[in-house]
Amino acid sequence: MILPLVLGALAVGAAAHGAFHRNSPVFGHALGALETKDKVVSLTFDDGPNPDATPKILDTLKLENVCATFFILGSHAERWPDLVRRIAHEGHQIGNHGYFHRKQHFMTPFYVRRDIRLGLRAIRRAGAPAPRFFRAPHGFRSPWTSYIASELGERTVGWSLGVWDSDRPGAEQIFKRTVEGVRPGSIVLLHDGDGYNPDGDRTQTAEALPKIIDELRRRGYDFTTLPAE
Repeated sequence: MILPLVLGALAVGAAAHGAFHRNSPVFGHALGALETKDKVVSLTFDDGPNPDATPKILDTLKLENVCATFFILGSHAERWPDLVRRIAHEGHQIGNHGYFHRKQHFMTPFYVRRDIRLGLRAIRRAGAPAPRFFRAPHGFRSPWTSYIASELGERTVGWSLGVWDSDRPGAEQIFKRTVEGVRPGSIVLLHDGDGYNPDGDRTQTAEALPKIIDELRRRGYDFTTLPAE
């Protein structure tokens, strides 16, 4: 009698870990860190583009000669296709963040496939190449999310360090949380847009970015993009 209860509890725990932990292997592999001990980090930006924050972030990255990965939301790509094209034109990686920005952990395979496909379609219609990466909104995945993304040619990506810049704690806090949390191989989650409000304010992240890059370089870090395999 006890054994079935234990096994049931373990199964529930494993399912919860797979659904809610952005790097959990339970529902398929998700890249959560770069496989290196060198002082390199990867900057990633979710929920964009946004007409206020994204151009400022792109200006900084261009000035500093840093390439990043932008996980683009399909519904926002339809609003600002020129920004999607600029991201691609300036040599940054394009990632798919789906279309609707709804958590996928309780969604059906039909919904997950539709969300990812619509995001992919919006990015391509904006004039960018097909994305090679996928990040689920909030990192929440269903058992079929990574499988469907892989079928569509997209590697699932989590993150090592999230600094909650989406709460808008101020540019100085975003800077401090990032430089204090980074480790060799970190994939850093930042935001250039708001998944729930296309006009949401992410300018604090844009303001923090120059200091983040300068300080990490001072500490001996280089910047790289995500590996495709």
